[in-house]
Amino acid sequence: MTYEMSETPAVPSDVAAAARPRPRWNKVPEITVYFWIIKVLCTTVGETAADLLNEKAGLGLTGVSVLMSALLAVVLVVQFRTRAYRAGVYWLAVALISVVGTLISDNLSDNMGVPLETSTTVFAIVLAVVFVVWYRRERTLSIHHIDTTGRESFYWLAVLFTFALGTAAGDLVSERMDLGYWLSAVLFAAAIAAVAIAHFALGLDAVWSFWIAYILTRPLGASIGDYLSQPTGDGGLGLGTVVTSALFLTVILGLVVYLGVTRKDVTEPERAARYAA
Repeated sequence: MTYEMSETPAVPSDVAAAARPRPRWNKVPEITVYFWIIKVLCTTVGETAADLLNEKAGLGLTGVSVLMSALLAVVLVVQFRTRAYRAGVYWLAVALISVVGTLISDNLSDNMGVPLETSTTVFAIVLAVVFVVWYRRERTLSIHHIDTTGRESFYWLAVLFTFALGTAAGDLVSERMDLGYWLSAVLFAAAIAAVAIAHFALGLDAVWSFWIAYILTRPLGASIGDYLSQPTGDGGLGLGTVVTSALFLTVILGLVVYLGVTRKDVTEPERAARYAA
């Protein structure tokens, strides 16, 4: 007696592929040397543009803050509606958030008389709360997985408060140590180098290395911007806020266009999936 064995019908490969969850695109750039260059340039523009608008726009510090916050809100809406990282939109949001973060700190210290020690402490606490809630909700702080609305919301909140914290902490260090713009830039650059060494040589966690360096680039960029723009009598080179802002914006635009064309900083879904959460 013979028995006929029927095989389970094979599932077509295209059907199986359709049944698998489609990997999602990361909404932020890959961390390359271009990322850090543009980040420092954006922080420099944040410092000089905030000073320029406050001096030239005639709206006062509060009026400029409202205007720039409204522009940032519009750009963030566009950023959230994109399905993947777009260099132009992303870096415009970073440039605007740099200005807004600077203005928040300046409003607290200049308009409200809040001591820099207090604002620095408050911003550090708020940033820590953002990280704690982010991790408890998402179980990761990895910037290789900014692929949902929730994670993107936490990401931009963290970015905002890193700029505000970096502004307040940078001003506090500069005032207390009275180093001048150039030496302040050297100090913060050395601190970033120490973080890099701790990460690559001593095994400091990649996520925390990134965010610590991200915070420190804010006072670094501000010190560079002040050194270039402030009068020679105040320890600067006297280029002015207009020339300095225009110079750095031109370089930023060139780099962003280059990245938009070459896509050198795009993390594809399959590649992002290989990173540990």
